[in-house]
Amino acid sequence: MPLTLEKKTEIIKEFQSKDKDTGSSEVQIAIFTQRINDLTEHLKIHKKDHHTRRGLITLINKRNKLLKYVYNKDHARYRKIVDALNIRAKYDRHRG
Repeated sequence: MPLTLEKKTEIIKEFQSKDKDTGSSEVQIAIFTQRINDLTEHLKIHKKDHHTRRGLITLINKRNKLLKYVYNKDHARYRKIVDALNIRAKYDRHRG
């Protein structure tokens, strides 16, 4: 199921840093995460849908690049976004 406009605006409002912020790294990571979760649920039902699987892998790679960027810029922002979205901390040195 595609990401609806209402859900997308809800995600943007939750993760934006300023009033008109729609494209910051945190917002993009949150939107990618929602799409990844939706595609994962789709693939649980349709196991042989390889085109969707390829798209999922592409989204995961895009999200990982953005997470790496945020980690290199500000560790606190990285930790905050990872904790808020329940993502495994890939770049955190102190994973514990």
